[in-house]
Amino acid sequence: MNKKAYIVGTFDTKENDLIYVRDLLARSNTFIETVVVDISTIPKESSADIKSIEVAIHHPDGPASVFVDDRGKAIKEMSRALTAFIKSCDDLGGIIGLGGSGGTAMIASAMQQLPIGIPKIIVSTLASGDVSAYVGPCDINMFHSVTDVAGINRVSAKVLGNAAHALAGMMHWEVPAIDENLDAIALTMFGVTTPCVLALVEALESDWDCLVFHATGTGGRSMEKLVSQGDIAAVIDITTTEICDLIVGGVLSAGESRLDAIAKTSTPYIGSCGALDIANFWARNTVPNQFEGRTFYLHNEQVTLMRTTEEEAEKIGLWIAKKLNKCNGPVRFLLPELGVSSLDIEGGPFYHRAANDRLFNAIEKNVIPTDNRQVIRVNHHINSKEFAAFTLQQFEAITAEAI
Repeated sequence: MNKKAYIVGTFDTKENDLIYVRDLLARSNTFIETVVVDISTIPKESSADIKSIEVAIHHPDGPASVFVDDRGKAIKEMSRALTAFIKSCDDLGGIIGLGGSGGTAMIASAMQQLPIGIPKIIVSTLASGDVSAYVGPCDINMFHSVTDVAGINRVSAKVLGNAAHALAGMMHWEVPAIDENLDAIALTMFGVTTPCVLALVEALESDWDCLVFHATGTGGRSMEKLVSQGDIAAVIDITTTEICDLIVGGVLSAGESRLDAIAKTSTPYIGSCGALDIANFWARNTVPNQFEGRTFYLHNEQVTLMRTTEEEAEKIGLWIAKKLNKCNGPVRFLLPELGVSSLDIEGGPFYHRAANDRLFNAIEKNVIPTDNRQVIRVNHHINSKEFAAFTLQQFEAITAEAI
């Protein structure tokens, strides 16, 4: 089946822009077939290949739920319909969307449901700001439209042209093959846990395809998206720091769903307490006033780290225990008793034995142990070679049984 480029937007306001992108793709040397999709929230005839009513029919409650007088609700429900429509398109080889605030919201939500690796581009008026809500854990490429997406002019012609040609290139040129005979494992890393994770990768990379995720909120979410897709055979979640930000109020939370993919898929899982001493904020002057008087460490000019307290550590431990109790696959959660980050070491700026004790006790006392699910204390620092060696030993044990 020939894979096609889907071009998505609201024809009632952006018809000329969508047709321009279609024509560029059609006359490119890559001979890409196109499908133009109208997601206008007011049903009317258009020259699109797929009319808005045809998209709205895919809404789980029918098209009447989409075409309502409330614009905000209409956008939300068209987004649901577009998501269902896009997931039904087995000839989709790449997708490009054009939008302002409403269109970007609808298109991005649908794109996030597509597998990683399918080319995805959004040209948006919002692409020069915080795009985290639109990109999420996915490989969505956002182009700033510079001018509004409201017709072809000397600026928009170049921006839309570059975006169209980028999609054509992605769809035409195959990515060089890598050895996919190796099963993929996911590892989570932060600067303060790098020695541990690099040691693990070095030991494992000859037998496994090691995917290292930066534990920045989207990193954890991206990892779990791949776990949910079945692309990950096992997880070594050394750096669970995103949970700190969720509980304490930092800026790098992965949300309430962290660890849910592990539970749902029963993927073999090694977890640990990497950087659970740290809540993350941006530049020092952005830290909320409620945290004044706390212990801080300036990671760099843009990132400020804050040491978690004993009370916060206990809450984090209880949250982790609750999640682990939902995991019925092979689970080993390791407690590095001599420190959880490069800052949490005797004499270091975040050394706080009492806080770590509260964290470890909360996990140990509240996880319900089974043959599959175990919490293990390790009398080493997380970045020591001994801790890495013990982690490898546990990993080999659970994967030998499960894979």
